[in-house]
Amino acid sequence: MEVRTGAERLAAEPGLVADGRLGLITNFTGVLPDLRPTAVALLESGLRLTALFGPEHGLRGTAQAGASEAEGNDPDTGLPVFDTYLRQGPALDELFSGVDAVLFDIQDIGTRFYTYIWTMYDCQQAAARLGKPFIVLDRPNPLGGVRVEGPLLQPGFESFVGRAPIPLRHGLTVGELALQLGEATVIPMEGWSRSLPSGLPWVPPSPNMPTIDTALVYPGTGLFEGTNLSEGRGTTRPFETIGAPYVDDRLVPALRSCDLPGVIFRRTWFEPGFSKYAGQAVSGVQLHAVDRSAFEPVRTALVMLRVLNELYPDDFGLLPSLDKLWGSDSLRQALESGDDPVALLPEATTPAGWVRPGVLLYEGTA
Repeated sequence: MEVRTGAERLAAEPGLVADGRLGLITNFTGVLPDLRPTAVALLESGLRLTALFGPEHGLRGTAQAGASEAEGNDPDTGLPVFDTYLRQGPALDELFSGVDAVLFDIQDIGTRFYTYIWTMYDCQQAAARLGKPFIVLDRPNPLGGVRVEGPLLQPGFESFVGRAPIPLRHGLTVGELALQLGEATVIPMEGWSRSLPSGLPWVPPSPNMPTIDTALVYPGTGLFEGTNLSEGRGTTRPFETIGAPYVDDRLVPALRSCDLPGVIFRRTWFEPGFSKYAGQAVSGVQLHAVDRSAFEPVRTALVMLRVLNELYPDDFGLLPSLDKLWGSDSLRQALESGDDPVALLPEATTPAGWVRPGVLLYEGTA
């Protein structure tokens, strides 16, 4: 059975939502399987869509990390586009004053520090304050929905890369997350199993997430943003490529000796076009996830951090952002103390181990 997303279902059955002025939080990933924008399809179905709201990177995705696009009108629909990025409280409430209900249709990648889910959460909270329905048009988790990795975010470490206590690799769809985090109505998918690929076209959900391979490693190698190594931004393989000027030929043999499942390490050299070490020659490693079902991105990254810390004690460095990415200071403390950070991984490995009853909408096991 083919997967039908919540957006595709709503476009075919507009009666799934009540009549009224609808606002849609979306971007370039909000498309139907034929790649028509969701906003266009909903208007063609007769729904009264009156405004669009964009996240980080903007509606069209032209902005790099930490930025968004200017407000204006959407060329495909003529609808006004409002920027939600980093807006909270009254400033966010004001954006939704002209609609009767708020829809959400953006592709997530299953990782806590990917900001689209926190745009959803902030807007969900705003809708609740205003007493307006919040409706999620559900989409697959491209990492699947079977495995969970990493700890829950701890109190005191909330930020826009983690507002609430969910694991690093959370194992939920955006609809399930919305149910876990607050009040929401979900238009669920049809035909999706937690253990199977979606079969839908891959639309790169942000400028540094070009392929499904990038998304697969990101729950782990995204942590390298909190170190003085390049996480591959400014290359054609961000997050799959890690390095720094001080890395030498010892790294790859050391990583290969760890015998991590589902991954092969290859020495590589690169020159980032922007971000860390822009314009400098960098040596490092590329991760090749050769067995998606066996590969554990968070465990792999923790082993990489330990090995780097051991090989390059005078050069390897941590940045303050690591605590927010990890969701506590325990990883930083382990590395600074020379302890093995793999010991920080919790035992719970499935979504059922951390979500509230009634949240899981889909079946399927590995």
